[in-house]
Amino acid sequence: MSGVSNAKLWGSMMGLAAVLLVCHARTDFTGLTGPYCATRYRERVCCAGRQDDCSVPIIGTLCYCDDFCRNRTRDEDCCPDYASFCQGIEEPAPNENRDCVHNGKVYYYGNKFKNNCNNCKCSLLDDKPAVLCEENRCLMEQEVIDSINLQNSGWMARNYSEFWGRTLNEGLKLRLGTLNPSQSVYRMNSVRRIYNPDELPVAFDCRIRWSSDITPVHDQGWCAASWAISTVDVASDRFAIMSKGVEKVQLSAQHLISCNNRGQLACNGGYLDRAWLFMRKFGLTDDECYPWLGKNDKCRILRKGKLTDFGCKKRNSYSLRNEPYKVGPAYRLGNETDIMQEIITSGPVQATMRVYQDFFNYESGIYVHSPLFECYQSGYHSVRIIGWGEQPSPINGKPIKFWRIANSWGREWGEDGFFRILRGTNECEIESFVLGIWAKTV
Repeated sequence: MSGVSNAKLWGSMMGLAAVLLVCHARTDFTGLTGPYCATRYRERVCCAGRQDDCSVPIIGTLCYCDDFCRNRTRDEDCCPDYASFCQGIEEPAPNENRDCVHNGKVYYYGNKFKNNCNNCKCSLLDDKPAVLCEENRCLMEQEVIDSINLQNSGWMARNYSEFWGRTLNEGLKLRLGTLNPSQSVYRMNSVRRIYNPDELPVAFDCRIRWSSDITPVHDQGWCAASWAISTVDVASDRFAIMSKGVEKVQLSAQHLISCNNRGQLACNGGYLDRAWLFMRKFGLTDDECYPWLGKNDKCRILRKGKLTDFGCKKRNSYSLRNEPYKVGPAYRLGNETDIMQEIITSGPVQATMRVYQDFFNYESGIYVHSPLFECYQSGYHSVRIIGWGEQPSPINGKPIKFWRIANSWGREWGEDGFFRILRGTNECEIESFVLGIWAKTV
C-alpha cells in the first residue's frame, strides 16, 4: 500500500476512534453540510414545485432540492444545503455568549437536536456556549464506512437509512436474536455422511438446483427473531425439497415466536435447540394461517391438534396433510465439507455467526470482519447457508472460497438480501454452529 493510502487509512482509523456513534429512529441529516444540491445545480437554480427526481444521494437514501422544501415546517427529507444554496439564506450569526455552532450550523441556547443517534443540547459549560451530546455508539457512521472501504479487504460497506439513527446496542439487541449457541447447539449430536470430498463441486447454489423450492429472503424488522426465521426458512426449504415439490410451504415464524414461549424470549431472542424441539414435538402451521406480526404476541392457537383445529385451510390440493409440519431431531455438522455435502444432498442449513459492528454496513463482496471492531460489543445471529463458491483474489489472483448466505434483513440489504463470507476458516464462527434437519413429509 502506498504512503498516501496508509496515511488515509490511519487518518480514518483515528477519526473512527474519536467519533461518538449513536442513533435515532428516522433518517437524520443533522451535522451533514454537503455539498448536496450544489453538486447538481451549479447556477443556484433548483427545481420548481414538487419533483421526485430533483434529488441527490445522501447516507443511503435521497434528499430533495425542489421548491416544496421552501415552505415546509418539517424538512427532514430536504438536503442540508437547500436553504443556503437554493434560496441564498445563510445561517444567522450566533450570539457569542449563548448560542452554539455545531458542524457549521447555529443552535440557539436551549435548543435540542439529534446528531445521528445522539441527543444533543446547546448549553453553557463554564459560562461558555457548548453542545453537549450523549455518547452512545451508533449503528451507522460515515467514519466506519470509510475505514472499511479504505482497507481494501475484499468487500464494500455502505450506509443503510433504516439503520441510521439507531445505536449499536439497538442493532445487536433487536436485529440479531440467537441466544448462547455454544450451550444449545453443542448438545446436539453430529452426523457424518459417507462421501468423497474431492467430488464436491467448486460452486453450488440451492436456488439453481431447486429453483422453485427455496424460500425468499425475509425481513425480521426490529424483532430479535433470527432464531425463529432461520429455523422456519430452513424447514420450509426442506419440506419442498424432500417432498419433491409436493409440500411447498412457508412455515410461520410468528407461530414459533408466539407459542414457543417456554424458556424463549420471542422478539428478544431464542435458543435454536428449543425451537427445533418445539417443531419436532408440536409442529408448526403455515404463514398464511399464522401471519407474521414481527412483535411479541400471545399464542393464539392450541399447542396440540390438527391444522383444521387451528382454523387453517389446506393450501395444496395435492396434499392430504392435516397434521402440523413436524421435523426429526436437529443434528450438527462438524466441518466445511460436511456442510457442503449436507447442502448438496438435502438443501439449505442453519448457521449461527458472531456479528460485529462492521457487518451491519455490508454491501457486497466476500465479508471478513475488521479487527478494528473486535473491542466493541458483538452478538449472535442465525442465517441460512444456501451454497458456496470461489472467486479470484484481486491482489494475487488466487481463489478465495466463500459461503453464500441468506440474511433476514430484507432485500435492500447486502447482495439482494444475501451475503458472502469467507469459507473454510470459521470466519465469525460461521462453521461452528451449523444444523440440518429432516422434514417429515406426507
